[in-house]
Amino acid sequence: MANNRPAQFQAILFDFDGTLAPNLDLVDMRRQIAALAAATQTPADVYADLYIVEIITATSAWMREQNQHKQADEFAAASHQRIIDIEIAAAKNTNLFPQARSKLTALREQNIKLGIVTRNCRAAVLQMFPDLDDYIDALHARDDTVHLKPDVRHLQVNLDALNCSAQHSAMVGDGGLDMQAGKDLNMYCIGVLSGSNDAQALLDAGANEVLQDYREI
Repeated sequence: MANNRPAQFQAILFDFDGTLAPNLDLVDMRRQIAALAAATQTPADVYADLYIVEIITATSAWMREQNQHKQADEFAAASHQRIIDIEIAAAKNTNLFPQARSKLTALREQNIKLGIVTRNCRAAVLQMFPDLDDYIDALHARDDTVHLKPDVRHLQVNLDALNCSAQHSAMVGDGGLDMQAGKDLNMYCIGVLSGSNDAQALLDAGANEVLQDYREI
């Protein structure tokens, strides 16, 4: 874990929901996907305590082990579509946080490359941030990679696109997954209180520092 803030960041990677835009209702989304899993008669302990996408993966795998291949495919397709529908519906009524674009512009003027790594789908991100390419150098959403946070490869593929090293870059996010993945890559981790976690939770997950929101970066 990086203990000292680099004198100059090569890149700053941002989470999206809760960091640059208001959070989705992830609790309700998880409830809906868990309900779909329960309807397949998959034992609850197969997907208990898992994140949303991981519920789909675990449930589908269990169903295939029972030779329910067609049903597993149908469950996975329906569940992924449910997530997309929820995200797109929310995105239509959601905007970036105030001053986000001006802050991103100021960071780029300091020759810092900017990336977004999010478990949200690309279409929802672009619904909220249609001019993203004017401010962000690389976006890796859920449909851009098979490895999602807290898997470090979600962050690494973004860093590779930016041609920047983890040791000289920062991860900014409101979630423990953001801090965990950044810490595991030896990035400087900045937690923000604009989303789903309090300061202690972010510090426990690996944050080097915690700010009120992105404007304090």
